[in-house]
Amino acid sequence: MNKTKLLPIIATAGVLLAVGVALRSNAPRPAAVPIAQPAEAPYKTYIGGAGLVEANNDNISIGTATAGIVKTVLVKVGDHVKAGQPLFQIDDRELRADLAVKKADLAAAEGALEEALASQKDTASQYALVKDAQGAAVSVDDIQKRKYAAALGDAKVVSAKAAIQAAEAGEAATLTAIDRLTVRAPMAGEVLQVNLHAGEYAPTGELSTPLIRLGGSETYHIRVDVDENDAWRFKAGTRATAFLRGNRAIKAEVKFERLEPYVTPKTSLTGSSTERVDTRVLQVIYSFDSKRLPVYVGQQMDVFIETPENAGGKL
Repeated sequence: MNKTKLLPIIATAGVLLAVGVALRSNAPRPAAVPIAQPAEAPYKTYIGGAGLVEANNDNISIGTATAGIVKTVLVKVGDHVKAGQPLFQIDDRELRADLAVKKADLAAAEGALEEALASQKDTASQYALVKDAQGAAVSVDDIQKRKYAAALGDAKVVSAKAAIQAAEAGEAATLTAIDRLTVRAPMAGEVLQVNLHAGEYAPTGELSTPLIRLGGSETYHIRVDVDENDAWRFKAGTRATAFLRGNRAIKAEVKFERLEPYVTPKTSLTGSSTERVDTRVLQVIYSFDSKRLPVYVGQQMDVFIETPENAGGKL
């Protein structure tokens, strides 16, 4: 075929292909279907807020009063513990050695008391022989010496008893220090986190990651952040419904517990592009039976709080 005839055909085909691609790219695309439909408010007028699930005792962060190497961790995540139950132990070898010294000191003090009592008995009997003597059978000087020896024997007994009390106090102090190395649950609840292992160093003070996190498991709380701009619309005791994120069919009415009457900077961000980092919120706490919703402590939920229908005017 002649090249002069082939080139126009190729050019025409290219134009037609370009037109087809352009038409296809301009065709309307179907809207993306969300994986999970967002929750819808069950009330005519309402306040919406993000809620954070927490234990009914505000999630206790367990620490240790004495820093040291962890000897034994006695619980694991998910365990239900009773008040006073041991959670973990700090290495106590140094204090056990000190306790042995304190016990030896106590034994020595008890021995010294026995010696002082024997000496007191002897000096008292010696003085008793001469204190009522008459005439020149015993000199006045000898009587005074025996009298003072008996008084010294009494003083030694008092001193020995005081030494025993001091030794007993030292032993008790060491036993208390040893007992403090066993960290116990301050209340009954569920172990939510365990962030330490045997052989690790457990520091004291306030930690960003607690050694163990403990919380109640029968009743959960939802801490709802109400935007400060909506705080004036909130009325304590009104109904509220919490929805599980990812499945709006799972929901439950929650019970008002309290509000914390201090507007605080928001720290639990939801990730919304319209959310202001400088937002301040009023925190409202609701409760629900943990068996009613398949949620976990630390999970976020969508909460809708009913407001009076005349919220646009005076309440």
